[in-house]
Amino acid sequence: MERTQLFDLMGELKLYGMKAAFDEIMATAVKRQHEPQRIVGDLLNAEINEKQARSIKYQLTIAKLPLAKDLEDFQFEGTPINQTLVNDLAGGGFIAQQRNAVLVGGTGTGKTHMAIAIARSCIRSGARGRFYNVVDLVNRLEIETRNGRQGRIAEHLTRMDFIVLDELGYLPFAQSGGQLLFHLVSRLYERTSIVVTTNLAFGEWPSVFGDAKMTTALLDRLTHHCDIVETGNDSWRFKSRDDDHATRARHVSATPASSDEASATVKTRRSKGSKLDADRRAKLLIYQAMVGRIASSRMLPEN
Repeated sequence: MERTQLFDLMGELKLYGMKAAFDEIMATAVKRQHEPQRIVGDLLNAEINEKQARSIKYQLTIAKLPLAKDLEDFQFEGTPINQTLVNDLAGGGFIAQQRNAVLVGGTGTGKTHMAIAIARSCIRSGARGRFYNVVDLVNRLEIETRNGRQGRIAEHLTRMDFIVLDELGYLPFAQSGGQLLFHLVSRLYERTSIVVTTNLAFGEWPSVFGDAKMTTALLDRLTHHCDIVETGNDSWRFKSRDDDHATRARHVSATPASSDEASATVKTRRSKGSKLDADRRAKLLIYQAMVGRIASSRMLPEN
């Protein structure tokens, strides 16, 4: 059979990977005198690889990631971030275990960068995900409800392996929107892993949702199986901008300028624990925040 006829058949069967690799595989086979079984195997592997690459490209497209960010581009040195934990999340094991992740820290500390990088890595490993800015998602949920089509977004997201909720707390939304987001998280509980980035400590979350009891219930679901990545409060973007000032950078890294920086150093040492330790730490942070800050501001009824 002529080469052109083979190409026509491959095109009809949509064997685009096999078609693209055919000439190279055949040239190598002739040069090295490969057996027919080896040639067929190489052609099939080329087809499988091409289909996987197309699938990853498609999943990256529908994930709606705002930028192309990878962990290789992130500078962990000089931050309180637990790099081992972040790399573990990028490996995708948290999805198989139906765990969540919360990335918490100040503006410019790399939360969104890491969330995107984790998402891209997981998608390359075969996972399906979706990225949302929290306010945009709340607006979608409200529009869906007004149109009498509530539940469709949640149904779609339950078929995802994970979702990213970016920038919780940066912009306020109505209490009705907070309730819709709470119902969505409840629907995804132990079905779809959730990655949240926020600049708020857990005790400040009621200021976003407007209901302390509902916020407590949401945190309980979100952190039941959860890893927490603390990024600190020193802006990574400002640090990158000042990289040329080498002398100043060395001084800052050698001598903490405040008790907050010293505290960040202690947190770095403590953040090397196991996943079980992370769960315990999450619970402790939540209960301390909810009992201390919420009770003192009288957002919960007194006993």
